Parts: sequence; structure tokens; C-alpha cells
Amino acid sequence: MSPEELAEVSSVGGFFALRVGHGGAPYVPLASLYAGETEPLTARVDMVAARLRAPERRAAASIAHLGLSARLWSIALGPAVLHGAVADLAPERLHWDGARTSPDDLLLAPGGTSREVTADLLLSAVLDAHLLPLAEAIRRDTPVSAGLLRGNAASALAGAVRELHGWARKSGRPEAAERALALGGELFAHPGLAGTGTLLPGPAFRRRSCCLYYRCPGGGLCGDCVFERPPRPPAP
Repeated sequence: MSPEELAEVSSVGGFFALRVGHGGAPYVPLASLYAGETEPLTARVDMVAARLRAPERRAAASIAHLGLSARLWSIALGPAVLHGAVADLAPERLHWDGARTSPDDLLLAPGGTSREVTADLLLSAVLDAHLLPLAEAIRRDTPVSAGLLRGNAASALAGAVRELHGWARKSGRPEAAERALALGGELFAHPGLAGTGTLLPGPAFRRRSCCLYYRCPGGGLCGDCVFERPPRPPAP
């Protein structure tokens, strides 16, 4: 993708920004996390737990997972919707520093770009190559429900589609807004995401699980939460 295309995608929001460059400490290839080098992921969960004052580690692990899932969907969907392009996001080429926030957390090694955008290509690039092994890495660090993490992956996708749709409409790009909705619908039909929630007009999404953010002090419920009100904490 050209610098101009990357700049336009970045203008959607920080989660959509993708910087190109060579890794090196403190950045690590995401492939190394998936292969078992989970120390950087553990450090990220520790950081989230401290910031949110999470009363249990699985809540922090869920929020850390949700944030990285949102980044991965965003950097794939943004170029696909706005420019008909998908960068080669192979885990060994995408480097991450969990101590940084977007857009400084990710670096992509220079490489190829596909100009043939399909839902299958995006599912392979994000769900298969990243989100499935990321969920396994999270669960090696902290016992978290696999269903909850599938819900996080779906919530992150819905959020990226919603942001793209809104940006495109405000920017006078109705065709891109429609493309975001159409592509999102195809992605949600995949067995790996089907059943995680309900797509609503708007676009909006209502998930069938909870990310546990409400368990953190002052957390409350997310806009797509399965709950209408925060559940009562278990009796001591």
C-alpha cells in the first residue's frame, strides 16, 4: 500500500493505523507469542490489571485480548474497505510492543499486499493466523473461557465495522460504508464467529457473552454486552 493509502486508513482512528518498519527490541513478532514465548503477553495483562485495578486476572486478560483483537481486525479491514487491499499480516512479519498503545504498538515489516479482497482472505489473515493462536496464548497465561474470547473477537470485528461505516459516511464515501457492512456480514457468517452475537441495524452488535469489564472498579457494561445491568458479585 502507498503512504497515502496508509495515511487515509489511519485517519479513521488510532486502531486503524499501521506503521511499516523493521522490528527489534522491545518489539517482538506475534509469531513468537503464539509459539509459546508469552512473557510479553503476561506483561501486558499485568499492565492492564494494574490500570483497571482488576479484582481478578481473567478480567484483565480478557480486556488485553479484546484490545489486540480490535487492532488486528482494524488494520485488516481498513485497507480492505477503503482501498481494496490487504497487507501481508503474517505473524512473523507483524511486531508488537505490549507496553505501547495504538498506533505505536504495531510494526509491520515491509512486504507484499494483495489487491484481491475476499472474506475468506480476511478470515485467514486475521482469525486463523492471529485470533485463534492468540486465544490459546491468553489461555496459557490465564484461565479464560474460550467462548468469552470468541465473543471478544466478534465484538472487536463489530467495533471495527462500526467505526469504518461511520467514518465513511461522514467522509462522503457511501460506497465504502456499504462495503464495510457487506464485508462484516460475510465475516460474521463464518463458523468461527457465528453464534457469538446478533448483528443489529445501525450497524450495531449484541454479543452473547461478557468481556468482564464490569468487574473492574467503575467499569460498567460495554455497549454490546449481553447483560442489561451488571450482575451482582458472588457472595463472599
